[in-house]
Parts: sequence; structure tokens; C-alpha cells
Amino acid sequence: MPCRLPRGPAAALLALLCLGLLSVRFHSSLSPRGAQEHPGLSAPSPQPRGLQLQDVFIAVKTTRAFHRSRLDLLLDTWVSRTKQQTFVFTDSGDRGLQERLGSHLVVTNCSAEHSHLALSCKMAAEFDAFLASRLRWFCHVDDDNYVNPRALLQLLKALPQGRDVYVGKPSLNRPIHTSEPQPHNRTRLVQFWFATGGAGFCINRKLASKMAPWASGSRFVDTSALIRLPDDCTVGYIIECKLGGRLQPSPLFHSHLETLQLLGAAQLLEQVTLSYGVFEGKVNVIKLPGPFSPEEDPSRFRSLHCLLYPDTPWCPQLAAR
Repeated sequence: MPCRLPRGPAAALLALLCLGLLSVRFHSSLSPRGAQEHPGLSAPSPQPRGLQLQDVFIAVKTTRAFHRSRLDLLLDTWVSRTKQQTFVFTDSGDRGLQERLGSHLVVTNCSAEHSHLALSCKMAAEFDAFLASRLRWFCHVDDDNYVNPRALLQLLKALPQGRDVYVGKPSLNRPIHTSEPQPHNRTRLVQFWFATGGAGFCINRKLASKMAPWASGSRFVDTSALIRLPDDCTVGYIIECKLGGRLQPSPLFHSHLETLQLLGAAQLLEQVTLSYGVFEGKVNVIKLPGPFSPEEDPSRFRSLHCLLYPDTPWCPQLAAR
């Protein structure tokens, strides 16, 4: 006797029941429990989180002689906006700084001298602290730099995250040359680009991890002594001569060894780092009309900070409201 399919209302009811059962089985397969019951199906993997400021390790190199004259200014200005990301590396303890920075003040065993050995000792401490932090970017600056956190993050986001990245401003308009010792009392002439530490530079973790054989622990100081060059040159040497990497030049980093007055007021908001000091016997600062006078604000950092963050309590604009 041939099989007969139900017709009429009974057939419609059966079809609805079948569709409902299929829908329940499909949705349960997408749930975590369903994925376990059906190994062939898996929930979509989460997208990697975009770069944030909290992923950046900012190292400031200083010495006891500049704790009051330079560091207090930085703590009042840009460091107040990046306190969780900023670590200060110095050569002497300081109760006042300790109270303001806590564990973010790192007292090294390095000399207070401005020598290749002392500078490389502090850079080694910075590098090791970054590697231990597991953060995604290492950025070094000096104690006479102003860091614009927004511009820094914008720059780092625009760089290729999956590649080795070394970005900063070249100190010279040509590669530097040095002699690299070789076995049997021989030397080899090498050349490489490096980013000047006085303007600041950044390295991503992918590249920093590869630098470890020449830069972690005491090896950074040893490498610096080997080529007889200071810390920022040593960073460039390791990246370009040992790893085959390349410096990515950026005009957004600035040291006091350039004419800072050439930057227009509108350009200042886009720069990653700025500086101040004396260059060729003249005071060298950015050009800003206010809100503070040059006598009140010789570095112009406070005026710049109020331009970037007018809601700062000590900015005159806020007090005038």
C-alpha cells in the first residue's frame, strides 16, 4: 500500500513543526554549547582591539639635576594626561617625585654623568622595563620634551601594526658611520640611520623582542661600548645593522637642536613631540602668543598645554570664565 502524505490543515501544521525544529537546532549550534556538540561549527573569533594610549609605554630619561627645573614642568603638563603610561628613569631617589609618581618613578643604578655609559645604562633600564610590561609600543623621550598624547596615538595607529616599526626623527641628514669589531683584530665599516633621542622615538613590541639579544640586560651597554656610540645611536645600530630593519623618518618629532620657531601655531597641535632649550647661542622655543608671557612660561610648555587642554584648572581661560 503506497504511503500517503497528509493534506490540508494537517499538512500545514506538520510543515510548521519541521521548520521550528530546524530553527532551534541551527541557533543552538551557534551557541557555545552548540559549538561543543557540533565541533565542525565554531563561534566567530573576536576582532583584535584597536590601539589605545594604554598600550603605549612612555619612558622619560632624566637626572637628579633636572628633577625640579624640568620634571616638575612635565608632571604639571603632559604627564598629567598620561600618568598611567609614563615612567620616569633617573639616577637618584626623590621624595617629592616619589609622592607624585609612585611606582612610575624608576631609580636606576646608573651614573648621573652625561656619558655614553651612563646614558646607555638608563636606556637599558627603559628597554627592560618595557619588555616586562607586555605593552605594545615603547616610546622614549627626554626630560625637555613635550609629548602630545593625541598626536602620538594618531601616528602609531597609522603605522603597520604587523611589521617591525622604528619611527623617529633622524639626527643627521645622512647615515652615521662607525667601525664594528670583527674576529682576528679586524674591523668592518658600517653605516646606519638612527632617530635622535632628544626628539623621541618609538619601537613596536614585535621589533623590540628581536632586539633583546643585543639590548636586554647588560647587553645594551656592551653593544654601546662595542661601537663606542651613545644610546640613541646604539638603538639604530641594533635595528639596522643587526636586524636589517629601517628607520621610518617622521617630521613630527622635535628636539631643541632645530629651529622651533619655524613651526606655526596651527602645526603645533599635530606634532608628536616638542622641546625647548638653547640652540646656536639663542633661546630656542616654540612661538606662541600666550596665554602665559615668556617670563611666566620660558619653555612655552604651559601655554601649549592650555592650547591642547583648555580645561586644565590652572589655565587662564578657565579662570576667566
